[in-house]
Amino acid sequence: MVLQGQKITALVITYNEIGYIENCIKSVEFADEIIVVDSYSTDGTYEYLLSHPKVRVIQHPFKNYTAQKAYTLAQASNDWVVFVDADEVVTPQLQSEIIATVNGPNKHAAYWFRRKFMFQEKRLRFSGWQTDKNYRLFRKSKVRFSEKRIVHETLEVNGTSGTLKEKLTHFCYRNYENYKGKMLCYGRLKAKEAILKNKRFSLGLLILKPTYRFLYNYIIRLGILDGTKGIKVCYLNALGDWERYLELRRLEHEQNVPSLKTAPQQSS
Repeated sequence: MVLQGQKITALVITYNEIGYIENCIKSVEFADEIIVVDSYSTDGTYEYLLSHPKVRVIQHPFKNYTAQKAYTLAQASNDWVVFVDADEVVTPQLQSEIIATVNGPNKHAAYWFRRKFMFQEKRLRFSGWQTDKNYRLFRKSKVRFSEKRIVHETLEVNGTSGTLKEKLTHFCYRNYENYKGKMLCYGRLKAKEAILKNKRFSLGLLILKPTYRFLYNYIIRLGILDGTKGIKVCYLNALGDWERYLELRRLEHEQNVPSLKTAPQQSS
């Protein structure tokens, strides 16, 4: 038996996404409900969303990606949810597959989306991204965001998972400074994850991890075939690992050095 008329909520989180959020929102207008949680954008993103007739926008402070997405998921009115990033676009073919999937028989609890990565307006075919996939379509009642990760968040799914055929378009690389900032942010959040897991700073890993990441993505994962795009992306991904270990060292130092307010005063 094929069900009809399953309602879908589209969810997005934003911070300073003007130039990208417009196409993202347009691509999810097939949904019955669109909710965006904005972490106090300063570039007009919030004003754009506030004026959009099909969007309900909520401002909420950003703690980390998992916490923000868990809060956003809680706002959905419908059980079926499609959760996309502000720099992602759902193609018409993927829209049709989503609608057919939620209204079809033998549904899984969650579905993976493969992604097509864009370097500005050009396709990035390799550089480690060719097998990337994420949960993007799922039933709210069957999932929760894992608290074990605060960046590159993942779902804990109560049920089976499937994979859709059509790909989500991801405009991952706007410009050098934007992508660099994103990788540095990810690196710092991964350092906080490491502290929570009682992992320690290692000079060896500071040197080896970024080097391995670059060579693996550029040589083994064929970033060399992406030309200058591949060099930039592989280098900046490796820079994220470098930042992770620098931040881990800084966090360890903060934990080991007593606060000036509580440290005993030295007599003169």
